[in-house]
Amino acid sequence: MDQNKIAIFTTGGTIDKIYFDALSSFQVGEPSIREILANLNLGFDYEIHQLLRKDSLDLNAADRARIAAAVSKSPAQRILITHGTDTMAETAAAIGSLPGKTIVLTGSMLPGRFSGTDAIFNIGFAAAAVQLLPAGTYIAMNGQTFDYRRVRKNRERGLFLATPAPDESR
Repeated sequence: MDQNKIAIFTTGGTIDKIYFDALSSFQVGEPSIREILANLNLGFDYEIHQLLRKDSLDLNAADRARIAAAVSKSPAQRILITHGTDTMAETAAAIGSLPGKTIVLTGSMLPGRFSGTDAIFNIGFAAAAVQLLPAGTYIAMNGQTFDYRRVRKNRERGLFLATPAPDESR
């Protein structure tokens, strides 16, 4: 892989969910990012690697280790990960900060295939962030980037919020 390409790893989550009708449960389908990026006139190269097809609430330590290993082994310096929003911060913490890599996790509150989804905006925002931010691990949601160590999902408001660093809470 060309080091200038953005490596995109997909793990499932709401962004890739498919609902059949009101009475059926969801399934995590093919990565919606493929279709989203294919319909844009992009000025950068990327490769998509499907790692998992799970709701983030179903991810375990082994899954997070698999994601971290794939990111670590990738020759890419810029990595975008699509992920479910419920445990995105936990996966980011499992990855940590890898020297020389800019890693951005994003997802959506509504499936990427739904009308009115935030997936398209979040993917575009994360793609810009991964190209502009310095090396480190970040979460890009709701038009903001967050340090993975200082973020939480606010379910009631349907967005991510920054949390104070331990030394800032005094």
